[in-house]
Amino acid sequence: MTTPSKHLRKFAVLSSVLTTGLLAAQASAFCGFYVAKADTGLFNESSKVVMVRDGDRTVITMANDYQGDPTEFAMVIPVPTVIGKQQVHISNPALIKHIDAYTAPRLVEYYDSNPCNRIMYDEVVATGARRMMKGVVEQKARNKVLGVTIEDSFTAGEYDILILSAKESGGLQQWLTENGYKVPKGAKKILGSYVKQGMKFFVAKVNLEEQAKQGGEMLRPIAVAFESPKFMLPIRLGTVNSKGSQDLFIYALTRNGRVETSNYRTQKIPSNAEVPLYIKKKFGDFYKAMYKTAADREGGKGVFVEYAWDMGWCDPCAADPLSKDELRELGVFWQDGPTGGPVPMKPSRRIMPPRAQNVFVTRLHVRYDAKSFPEDLKFHQTGDRSNFQGRYILRYPYKGEMKCDAAKAYKKQVNTRIDKEIKTLAHLTGWDRKTIRAEIDKDGSEKPFDLSTPKNKSDWWNRIWPGN
Repeated sequence: MTTPSKHLRKFAVLSSVLTTGLLAAQASAFCGFYVAKADTGLFNESSKVVMVRDGDRTVITMANDYQGDPTEFAMVIPVPTVIGKQQVHISNPALIKHIDAYTAPRLVEYYDSNPCNRIMYDEVVATGARRMMKGVVEQKARNKVLGVTIEDSFTAGEYDILILSAKESGGLQQWLTENGYKVPKGAKKILGSYVKQGMKFFVAKVNLEEQAKQGGEMLRPIAVAFESPKFMLPIRLGTVNSKGSQDLFIYALTRNGRVETSNYRTQKIPSNAEVPLYIKKKFGDFYKAMYKTAADREGGKGVFVEYAWDMGWCDPCAADPLSKDELRELGVFWQDGPTGGPVPMKPSRRIMPPRAQNVFVTRLHVRYDAKSFPEDLKFHQTGDRSNFQGRYILRYPYKGEMKCDAAKAYKKQVNTRIDKEIKTLAHLTGWDRKTIRAEIDKDGSEKPFDLSTPKNKSDWWNRIWPGN
């Protein structure tokens, strides 16, 4: 469960060097309450592999869903080099469960506020608009005095972006301070070095409006460490004992960002979709149907990114990030400093502050058989550290008393939203729209508002023909 997120204020970035240094003083965002996850338990025949990669060094931890007599179990995995005893480790299955829960696609909730509470805000905006032109002229003059130029401004997703240039660091620092950014001590020298190089400055604030629009018992995993220039995973032998297609989940841990396959198309799973409220009770069914639909549209050959994130934090959190000890157990060998877990979180707070773990996790989901995946999987590191997650949104309408002119427009908006949710769900899953509407009616949690004009009981003809 999340609260208004402090870390998003830290995400207002001036430059990559000053990520945690320059904070938008007033920006904040509400990132939803986490309510459910689509973990691997939804899929019957599946295997899980954690791949740690840095340079030519690789550690692979393999788990599968074998159930039966352990004496009949056999695993045959091709490896690129001779493996010695010291290079093999029997790992803890709880680690696989933890990274699976942490990276699982997730369902989140938002609650609409009373639209009538916006009246005062609208009045303030109207008053401010009358002073806008004067303020713009004054701000431009002030920018010129400080030697700061706004080269470009735009909205990208849930962020309002400014591209700045500056003639000297003191003016830039003063501009940032005057525009609501808290500049840490010692920043002037760093800013100055970039100004001298003629570099521009990327500044982001959270756009709250856009943000509101916009995771069988197994044998213990086997870990193998080796060196090879080949970054790949052999999967063809896995089709020998399979009755049909099977699901493979790959959790890739690197220093350099998102991992993709180089010999098959890699794409992101459909995400950030608003779905009807009844899906809260059927999230597992929804996610399985959505994944099948997405894979079928790729002709059965798709490799999907379900999660890509810096390991130090999450938002909203389906599980706590892995500790340094857990990461080392999985083979992350490049971390220095003391071991130990992340900062403990209160039960009501599900947002981790950024941690310098220097580990990026990519969760890939592949549904494969011998026909659709005739080659082993080959990977490459993209260097892209942008965050992504499979995230699906429940938005609850305001159901309290609404007595204002804005209420009617809000009710129309909600009814339009419900129609859009139905279309979105049908597109994602292939489900019939009539069936979806019937499920909404049966659930009863998301009834459209009645927008009909109530009859005036004083009109004498209504007393004659009440059914009209």
